[in-house]
Amino acid sequence: MKKITPYKTGMLVLALLVLFVSCKKDFLNRPPEDAITDGNYYTSTERMMAATAVLYNLVWFEYNDMPSYGIGDGRAGMMTTGGSFIPEDIRFTSTPVDRSVEQAWRSFFNIIGQSNTIRYGVETYASEAIPENMKTYAIAECRFMRGMAYYYLVQTFGAVPVIESNTALLTDTSLSRNTIPSVWRFAIRDLRFAAENLPATPYKPGRITKWSAEGMLAKAYLAYAGVMSNNSGTRVQQFLDSAAYFAKDVIQNSGATLMSDYKDLFLTRNNNNSESLFALQWQFNNPAQYGTQNDVQAFLAFESNTITGFGDGWGGDVGASKHVLEMYENGDKRRKATWFYPGEYYDWFRWKPNGGDVQNMIVPNRDVDASGGNNRAWVKKYVVGGPWDNNGEITFMGTGMNTYILRLADVYLAYAEAVLGNNASTNDGLALSSFNSIRARAGLNSVSSITWDALFKERWLELAMEGQAWYDLVRLYYYNKTKAFDIIKAQNRGDYYLVPNSNTNATAWTINARTDYYVTAVSDANFWLPIPAEELTKAPNLNKPPVEYP
Repeated sequence: MKKITPYKTGMLVLALLVLFVSCKKDFLNRPPEDAITDGNYYTSTERMMAATAVLYNLVWFEYNDMPSYGIGDGRAGMMTTGGSFIPEDIRFTSTPVDRSVEQAWRSFFNIIGQSNTIRYGVETYASEAIPENMKTYAIAECRFMRGMAYYYLVQTFGAVPVIESNTALLTDTSLSRNTIPSVWRFAIRDLRFAAENLPATPYKPGRITKWSAEGMLAKAYLAYAGVMSNNSGTRVQQFLDSAAYFAKDVIQNSGATLMSDYKDLFLTRNNNNSESLFALQWQFNNPAQYGTQNDVQAFLAFESNTITGFGDGWGGDVGASKHVLEMYENGDKRRKATWFYPGEYYDWFRWKPNGGDVQNMIVPNRDVDASGGNNRAWVKKYVVGGPWDNNGEITFMGTGMNTYILRLADVYLAYAEAVLGNNASTNDGLALSSFNSIRARAGLNSVSSITWDALFKERWLELAMEGQAWYDLVRLYYYNKTKAFDIIKAQNRGDYYLVPNSNTNATAWTINARTDYYVTAVSDANFWLPIPAEELTKAPNLNKPPVEYP
């Protein structure tokens, strides 16, 4: 099988191209090259479901590679940078030629194109020997993934073109953007189809179910409630009610449960755990197919060799923003599972310092050790370590750690947000029990009521570095853009020193600002990411005002 490399042609054309991959056992079985559009391929359930398996990793690779955290966290104010890595995301200075802009656009339209292609193959070529319920499952997977791509596109770029059929696009010479409300309606239709047609239990571990779709519908309706408010300062109650309905169904009937220990969510051995509702499924090393591995550790681990066991680990220049560190309450267990603090001892994470033996980590204090560099809270989440703690399944720029797109804690918080709605606070019983179960796991006290500010803070700390924070701000922007802008402008995204009280077993830290950085100019004009320059050159109609999609 030939290796797939990024295309240099117009990115929307990628929506028409099938990404082919090699064969491998179990969940990650893939159809051979040219098979997905071959009428002779869809002859059994196993072969058909191998075709849809590509929707769980390869087409998401470029998004996961950098935009997931660059846009999802950095742009939101979750991160700081010394200037050498993703500064355009963190400093709110994105341009149409930035890597994360191009990667996000390309990846999402790849998801759409692949979903359309496989759906067409199933509807047109699937053997009569395949049970109808399995054909429906495969089509629902395609609809779900397409809906997810538009869920991200519309919250990243604003108005974007809706592509419902690859074959129709071939004859369309006037492709244009569609309005934000109509893109949302299209995404919700896809997610509703998935919720109505996916089973309650997965075909195999890691596959989506009706609960995946209902959880995402809850989040989609939360956003849509703001979209349809015309920035009135309040959200449309009808859609808040829909969000609450779907979130409540997942909470009460899915059987999903919170993992008891927060840090265990981010261990490779716990992929597809009881809390996971939709996660990208990666394999650490497939020499025949680049792009099926999770390479995030390579970019976020603060040091090479010692952490990963290989020459990757280029994340020393990025870390938590001063803004987010000041949000944590004392004793919040999530902080240690999300950010490395200098001088802190880990009895559950090991490394190989200075080429020595594998040992429990004491995070180096770079103000004093010989390697130099600046102190900051480096990224821990999704940094899973070397082969020694991952059953040998780590390689250069490759881990098998799932990427969470939706987990139960997110649905808990979505329900609380939906019932809070336009009120100043809520003491709804299910909202409180859900909210407090998250806080209890984090080692924090319960609350007797929930406000918007408390909920926003809880989401940021629970889901930090999971690509969620930017979309929380987008959801707010839809109905109260002034507040969204004020939050962004109040964040200190600059550099700082994090000073421990000990270099070997620190228990307290002082945050000293070094160089402040605030986003001073945020408006409708720069809130959305720009469409990639290459795309505008090849499809100039994308410059025109958006139109409604039927």
